[in-house]
Amino acid sequence: MTDTSVLLSFLLFCVVMTGTPGPNNAMVLLAGARVGVWRAMPLVAGISVGVGLLLAALGLGLGTLLSAIPGFDVALCVVGAAYILWLAWKIASSGPLQVRDDDTAPMGVFGGVAFQWVNPKAWAVTISGVATYVPAEHHAQNVLLAAVILLLVSVPCVGIWAVGGATFRRLLMHPRYALLFNLGMALVLLVATLPALVQSLAL
Repeated sequence: MTDTSVLLSFLLFCVVMTGTPGPNNAMVLLAGARVGVWRAMPLVAGISVGVGLLLAALGLGLGTLLSAIPGFDVALCVVGAAYILWLAWKIASSGPLQVRDDDTAPMGVFGGVAFQWVNPKAWAVTISGVATYVPAEHHAQNVLLAAVILLLVSVPCVGIWAVGGATFRRLLMHPRYALLFNLGMALVLLVATLPALVQSLAL
């Protein structure tokens, strides 16, 4: 990735893909609303490290290995869909904010890392990123460079959603606003995720 135009294109790709709505940013928005910006940072860090590791693993050959396993793609979609549905239900039914009780984010560093393995948007970002921007020459070196770039770009692009969530913090202490917010976040999570899963199952 020594070509400047390719590098700039990849940077823009990372900004768009990590900064737009999706499961990760919905979770961070919720975390920022419930526990504040700083307590949401471990989740942001976990997501950023997770997408970087996923890109590195898939780019270095794990994707080819896993795709050779019969039924792996379907199993991944089913597990991902089940987890997303459960997560949406937990968000929708979480109730109004209780500041004394809500002192930790829904996920920490390790939860954010692990979540990427069932997050279809993370798979789409990493697979398409490697296929489109990583040259065959010095492939391993370029994959690792792309993984580091994606990790670093993800921190501010995902973290800004925690700031957005924190602005809703006071409103979420009221049951009516909390219900609307929680239902809205659950719906965003489903709309951003399930269509891609259904399309993958149909292929």
